[in-house]
Amino acid sequence: MLDWTDRHCRYFHRLLTQHTVLYTEMVTTGAIIHGKMDFLQFEPAEQPVVLQLGGSDPAAMAECTVRAAERGYQEVNINVGCPSDRVQNGSFGACLMAEPQTVAACVKAMKEAAPNTVVSVKTRLGIDEHDSDEYLQRFLEPVMEAGCEYFTLHARNAWLKGLSPKQNRDIPPLRYDRVYRMKQRYPGLHITINGGIKTIAEIHQHLEHVDGVMIGREAYQNPMLLTEFDAIYGAAKPVDVANVLEHMILYMERHVAQGGRPWHVARHMIGLFQGGPGAKKWRQLLSQKGPTATDARELIESAYAEVTTARARFDQHLAELAMRQEAEDI
Repeated sequence: MLDWTDRHCRYFHRLLTQHTVLYTEMVTTGAIIHGKMDFLQFEPAEQPVVLQLGGSDPAAMAECTVRAAERGYQEVNINVGCPSDRVQNGSFGACLMAEPQTVAACVKAMKEAAPNTVVSVKTRLGIDEHDSDEYLQRFLEPVMEAGCEYFTLHARNAWLKGLSPKQNRDIPPLRYDRVYRMKQRYPGLHITINGGIKTIAEIHQHLEHVDGVMIGREAYQNPMLLTEFDAIYGAAKPVDVANVLEHMILYMERHVAQGGRPWHVARHMIGLFQGGPGAKKWRQLLSQKGPTATDARELIESAYAEVTTARARFDQHLAELAMRQEAEDI
């Protein structure tokens, strides 16, 4: 989720769900240690939030984990799933599935450096032609022995040769059964499943077999899905969209006062009304006016006015259909 789940996105998502664990976009050790920007920045309101870390040098991974712990992160997740060329050239991401001892060394160093921080690993089921339970087990077991108890398994193989990152999200078949078998084989592990999951019904089905479910692009493209998640934690609470938008306007105004632009935040909100009345107009207005907007309130309120107008027309249409049906029944 590079360039997607940044701190602005996470602040927005936290307004839609209070209990769901949020993940940062993948940040490399080099960016944290040598970069000029503060890649560990987050709002306290985002908690619980996990830092997703990319790297393969145990010392650098340990240093970043210490820095993350000092900033308030309670969990650091090692990315062993991203198949992009850029990530492979940096010797991390999915290519590390071929180097379980390297990942194990990173886990060990990170846990020793920050013993109160949870260290987890997100991985695919295999890479290239290595597509078997046995291959996955040969990766998991050394990492487990190093002290990792939390794994997120993206239920697809990753093809490092011949497929783009986008194709790697669609072409390799989903194998949820293999994730279930890993939970059965290693019942003491906390295993979260990921890949192609889009509905609350699917989430409940998976939770009958594993400990957690990770939603990526579907939650980003259809943020209202997040409003259903708190019920899973037994804490269902209606979400007032108008109130969410007011919070986001104030957040954007603070960001602008610090030298930012409304678009840095608003771009993450384009899918908010996905599938509902006014969704197309909302997307159009934010996409067309957002990149050059300077007034956050004017941008959001004008776009939302189009949504409320479309909703009123839709409700009126439904009422007319109901009246017509009632007249026909009489």
